[in-house]
Amino acid sequence: MHYGNYFGAVKNWVNLQEKYECFYGVVDYHAMTMPYSPKKLRENTWDLIINLLATGIKPEHLFIQSLVPEHVELCWVFNCFASFGQVSRMTQFKDKSAQSEEKAEGFISVGLYDYPVLQAADILIYKADYVPVGKDQEQHLELSRNIAQRFNNQVGKEYFVLPESLYTETPSIKSPADPSKKMSKSAGEKHYINVFADENRIRKQVKSAVTDTGDTPEGEMSAGVSNLFEILKASGKMEAHASLMADYEAGALRYVDLKEQVAEALVEQSNGFRAKKAELEADKKAVKELIKESSATIRREAQNTIREVKELAGLMNVKN
Repeated sequence: MHYGNYFGAVKNWVNLQEKYECFYGVVDYHAMTMPYSPKKLRENTWDLIINLLATGIKPEHLFIQSLVPEHVELCWVFNCFASFGQVSRMTQFKDKSAQSEEKAEGFISVGLYDYPVLQAADILIYKADYVPVGKDQEQHLELSRNIAQRFNNQVGKEYFVLPESLYTETPSIKSPADPSKKMSKSAGEKHYINVFADENRIRKQVKSAVTDTGDTPEGEMSAGVSNLFEILKASGKMEAHASLMADYEAGALRYVDLKEQVAEALVEQSNGFRAKKAELEADKKAVKELIKESSATIRREAQNTIREVKELAGLMNVKN
């Protein structure tokens, strides 16, 4: 997990727990849509669980998708209500399939094509009112709403809620090495700051962050400086943000001061996250049992939905 992930999504999920009933899934079925290692998939699933817990997600809100098989059952039902044309236009499928074609294997799975429908099932199976998403997921959420409406029309009942987006207040966090691009692991180590990095690593990355490349139009803040201000604001350091912004507006900002404040803010957070992660990793067995229990509890919600959906759709339940 890097700070682009954390500020862009996870921090928002943590805050939403205090206001809503939340369900957060680690979607390992989705991770199968591209070539993968079964052993690595299982390891990554538990690693992500621990990372989410360490950064503040409550265990009772977490589940693992493959421990709730009703998701894939609902996906099949939704396949019969999803427009082939709309699914074909999903931009992420186009992007990822293009990546596969560039590689030697050139293999594109049906799962990669169909995963937006499974994503709709992930959302609608819990009758979600809101979905915390980034702008790049709006197209998928629109598909979920269309599937829900088509199902409701077919069965003659407003059964599924049409979920709405909840956007984070933090814009996309950019790469410290190239602020024209978003922070990303795929671009290489210098392009992201690990949430669990040690203090020296964080300070070094922030110190070397690009500020002004010299091609910014006069009177505009450079992308690199803007990115550092966004990180400082996202870290909750509003007093430091206001003070340094005043310096910038007065033409007296020293980049070294801005970087020092950003580094301090990130180090403070990372120290807390690392301590919590170490505590969780010291007893992984207990963590696994806890998440299996929460998955079983959350699964009951999904089972209720599937029973109702099958009844409405004319399918067989045990009691039919």
